[in-house]
Amino acid sequence: MDFIGAYTPSHLTFLLEGFWVTLQVAFLSIVFSFTIAIIVGVLRYAKIPGVSQVLGTIVELIRNLPLLLIIFFTYFALPEVGIKLDKFWAAVLALVIFEAAMLSEIVRSGLNSVEKGQIEAARSSGLNYVQTLWHVVLPQALRRMVPPIVSQFISLLKDTSLAVVIALPELMNHAQIINGRNVNYVIPTFLMIAVMYFVVNYALSVVSKRLENKHA
Repeated sequence: MDFIGAYTPSHLTFLLEGFWVTLQVAFLSIVFSFTIAIIVGVLRYAKIPGVSQVLGTIVELIRNLPLLLIIFFTYFALPEVGIKLDKFWAAVLALVIFEAAMLSEIVRSGLNSVEKGQIEAARSSGLNYVQTLWHVVLPQALRRMVPPIVSQFISLLKDTSLAVVIALPELMNHAQIINGRNVNYVIPTFLMIAVMYFVVNYALSVVSKRLENKHA
């Protein structure tokens, strides 16, 4: 193990550049997937005839597919039908599709957890269905969803490493390049990667616990 050689300024900078790409992919995937998840979760909760069943089938299909397969599909299969994405956006799209399905189920479960009595009270006070959903159900559900949602965000960040299979220049890809220069760099490099992932994921966990305690 060569820690000194592995942790040269140029290598650390190279890893940080890869980690920056990882964080960009994760951030965009979180924003887009959570937005879609809210819409899908609400539509499924509303039990609109036909729509709810179709969305439920799509969600269950995606949830039971490997993320790696979806990454291959967005990068290798979509160009066959005329949709060509670069590595960055192929990875983002794959993560959005997969995580939106996961998060939508959390959203739907959170909405279903709100007591029926509160909904009936809101309706009896003169609020219509949309107003009740927006002002009563959704705010309470979102507070209850914080822990599982943050947990899913943490999983998403770790899942970005799968984009290494399409040579996206993210953290794992840059680590492989460094490791290819000297076999003695492998353990030090992976230890540094572990620290980077841990710091960000632990920070997310702390934020989640504080939000949970705040609304307890």
